[in-house]
Amino acid sequence: MIPERVLRRLTQIPGARSLWRRFPLGSCATRVRYGIFDRPHYAYGVYAAADLGKRLGLNAISVIEFGVAGGRGLLALERIAEIVGKSTGIQIKVAGFDSGQGMPAPLDYRDLPHAWDKGFYSMDAARLRSALRPDTELVLGDLKDTLSSWVPPANVGFVAFDLDYYSSTKEALRLFEKNSESRLPRVYCYFDDVMWPEHACHNEYIGELCAIREFNEQWEHKKLCPFHMFRHTRIHQAPWNDQIYVLHDFKHPLYCRNIMPAGAEHNQLPL
Repeated sequence: MIPERVLRRLTQIPGARSLWRRFPLGSCATRVRYGIFDRPHYAYGVYAAADLGKRLGLNAISVIEFGVAGGRGLLALERIAEIVGKSTGIQIKVAGFDSGQGMPAPLDYRDLPHAWDKGFYSMDAARLRSALRPDTELVLGDLKDTLSSWVPPANVGFVAFDLDYYSSTKEALRLFEKNSESRLPRVYCYFDDVMWPEHACHNEYIGELCAIREFNEQWEHKKLCPFHMFRHTRIHQAPWNDQIYVLHDFKHPLYCRNIMPAGAEHNQLPL
């Protein structure tokens, strides 16, 4: 086993982490900490959710991708869920939501029509279904119809939002209007469209950031918050560190349950 201080130095060498991704040795937890996944933001969110679920005594969680498009992200989420599930002993259910028809026409300026348009990111649904595992849910159709009737197979713990539009993200956030028992008390979220493309000029009055702001204004006991100073906890900082949010459900029956291990090393300050 390579000492931590040596591993930190080795992974600062150009190309070292790319080589590690090609030959993924080491524990799942170590690879998550060092970002040794094709989609390290997905890996972090899934692992953090599984770890929380385990600490709460659960045996299964659900993870979701909103905005499947061609399917590369959902396939990656499947692979990550399998790896994390084996590592943590938590069963991880995977679901993806998409219209199946590409992006709809933008409704107004909040949908960033200067950056997106109807038909972007279309899907070959039949081809994607044939590539997915049988137990992965691919839910196609308008979110207004599909999300309201969908029942999570286990507590939702991680959600990737990649819907581009304000209006679509607003609909997807209705997931958090379901009863508290449908999710973990803290749900890890990744918002893809808060920084790219540059010409979108993202801000809290358009796009995903606008949907987040309005969600927080609507709910008193539920808040979507950026993971404060998260990048400073990472061994190797990356732009996606600033795209991680957490849904806090303060009235969730498990929100205040202590999840820290017992022992003096966790409840006493060092001398």
